[in-house]
Amino acid sequence: MIEYTQFTKLDAEYVLGRVKFFLEEDIPDGDKTTLGTVSPDEKVTAEIQAVESLVFSGKEVILHCFDDDSAVHIHVKDGDELMPGDVIGQVIGKAASILSRERVMLNLIQRLCGIATQAKVYAELARPYGVKILDTRKTTPGLRLLEKYAVTCGGGYNHRLNLSEGVLIKDNHLKSVESIRTAVQNIRKLDTNLPIELEVDIFDQIREGLAVGVDGFLLDNMHPNQIREAIQLIRNVAGGDSIFVEASGGITIDNIHGYLDTGVNAISIGALTHQIRSKDIRLEFM
Repeated sequence: MIEYTQFTKLDAEYVLGRVKFFLEEDIPDGDKTTLGTVSPDEKVTAEIQAVESLVFSGKEVILHCFDDDSAVHIHVKDGDELMPGDVIGQVIGKAASILSRERVMLNLIQRLCGIATQAKVYAELARPYGVKILDTRKTTPGLRLLEKYAVTCGGGYNHRLNLSEGVLIKDNHLKSVESIRTAVQNIRKLDTNLPIELEVDIFDQIREGLAVGVDGFLLDNMHPNQIREAIQLIRNVAGGDSIFVEASGGITIDNIHGYLDTGVNAISIGALTHQIRSKDIRLEFM
C-alpha cells in the first residue's frame, strides 16, 4: 500500500522563515500609518477571536508572527473545533508592533482554518467507509507545507508533497512514451525505490498497469459504477488487495457519497486547498 509522509506538525524554523518572508513583503520600509499614529511605547493586550465556527490550524504560525518582546498565549490546539466568540489566544506587547504584524498572521491562519474546516467535513463523511481523504499538489505557491499541515488538522491525509517524493504517471507522461510498460521500466531504471502509481481513465490502462506490476492506481474521472468494476478487476489479480487505489476528478462535497462505498482506499480532492473560503478571525485590542 502506498504511504506518503504525513505532516502532523510544523517545524518552527520553517514557519519562522516563511513568516519573515511575508513580513518583508508587507513591511518593506516601515508601517507608515502605525508610525504616524501610535506611540512606540504604548503597550496593549490583544485577543485573537473566532468570528465563525471553524476547525483551528495555525498555532505555530501565531507564535512566530510577533516580535520577541511580545508575549503570545494560545488557548486552543490545532484540530480543535471552535465556535463564534471563542478566544484563540492573546498577544501582549507594543501596540505598534502588533498592528504591523496582525494582517500577515490573520491572512495565514484564516486560510489554514478554512482548509482544516473543509477537510474535516470530507473526512467525517469518509471515516465510516475506511476511506482516506487526500490532498493534492494544487496548493498556493509558497504555502504548500502549511496547507498540507492544515489538511491533517482537519483529519485528512497528505498525498505526495512534491515531485521528488512520489511517482505518479499521468496522461501527459504517457503521451511522451511508447506505452505504460515503457514508462514503468524507465522509472525503475532510476532505482528510486519509490512506489509507482498510474493514473488511468480506461480499463485497458488498468490491465497494462497490472501486467507490469504498478503499486497503485489513480482512477481519474470515473463514474462510481466504473470504479466498482475497476476495483473488482484490480482486487482479483494475485496480490491485488495490496494495490493502492484512489479516485479523483470532479469529486465534491455534493457528490462524494456515491464514491465512498466503491472500495477505493482513498479519494484525492484538489478542492481541499484550491477552493476553500478563509475563515473569519479577528484581532481586537482590549
